[in-house]
Amino acid sequence: MSANQERSFIMVKPDGVERGLVGEIVSRFEKRGFKILALQLIHPSAELLQEHYKDLADKPFFPKLLAYMQSGPVAAFVIQGKGAVKIGRVMLGATNPQDSAPGTIRADFALDIGKNVCHGSDSVESAEREVALWFGDNIKSYSRAVDNIIYE
Repeated sequence: MSANQERSFIMVKPDGVERGLVGEIVSRFEKRGFKILALQLIHPSAELLQEHYKDLADKPFFPKLLAYMQSGPVAAFVIQGKGAVKIGRVMLGATNPQDSAPGTIRADFALDIGKNVCHGSDSVESAEREVALWFGDNIKSYSRAVDNIIYE
């Protein structure tokens, strides 16, 4: 996979969907130059969320996290482009919105670490796992003329 083909998984959590922030968040990634490969609005099952957050299963906040994430639909999407994982995380901001840099999604739209509007993969490996978990083989690849303008 070339550097321009790196993928990351991004999710607008229930609080972001409820507040009507999906379009704004997707737009920020598109304006940065990332290609959207897949997008779905889904009310995730407990099983899907348990698998997604399995690395947090032993944390005391895990039951509250699952309840929150099942409280409404989420908008899950896949971005592709150079540095998708790293740049995606920078664009989202720190997990705790109070620590997020001005202009990041969490700094602009969230106040509480427990309801911080969005999720982004933290490594290329976790991105591939999360993309497969949420989308399986339902990823649509396509070419864009603008890629010749964006990339060297």
